[in-house]
Amino acid sequence: MKIGLFFGSFNPVHVGHLIIANYMATQTDLDRVWLVVSPHNPLKPKKTLARDHDRLHLVRLGIGDNPRLKASDVEFQLPKPSYTIDTLLFLKEKHPEHQFVLIMGGDSLASLHLWKNYEQILAGYDIYVYRRPNIELGPLAEHPRVRIFEPPPLDISATYVRDCLKAGKSVRYLVPDAVWEYLESGKMYR
Repeated sequence: MKIGLFFGSFNPVHVGHLIIANYMATQTDLDRVWLVVSPHNPLKPKKTLARDHDRLHLVRLGIGDNPRLKASDVEFQLPKPSYTIDTLLFLKEKHPEHQFVLIMGGDSLASLHLWKNYEQILAGYDIYVYRRPNIELGPLAEHPRVRIFEPPPLDISATYVRDCLKAGKSVRYLVPDAVWEYLESGKMYR
């Protein structure tokens, strides 16, 4: 099976994440997309993150019964901070029956040269890049392992969702209904 790995903090997951994941799962040659909840992206501050299992729970709520998408906690069992190359090697060993593909935004492609062992990632894995508004893709966009896709443009960020929640504003329709209901019932991000 050809599995797309969509890594993210998903802090919290929002409709933009799910639209991209569903687009990649249904409009490319991928069989499934796993939304890999990252405990700590070494290029982002950890202090703003909700607890790992809370973010994973929100991803599961957001996915609902979509059989093409799966929430993954694979990085929870790996050393922190999470490095993509380590996760890829772990998954390749654990699931040799699958072919793994990275899914990332254009902003991540532009900074890929900063990632641990990025040359090894490019040598061993295809990368499916979704364009983001006003982001230059950089020179790696021409790499033979990189494919560029044009999902519907959305400019929603988890930071914006968190800021709305902190300010007591509604995030309805920015996040899936089940996520909205869960967030409304508690104090997460407030």
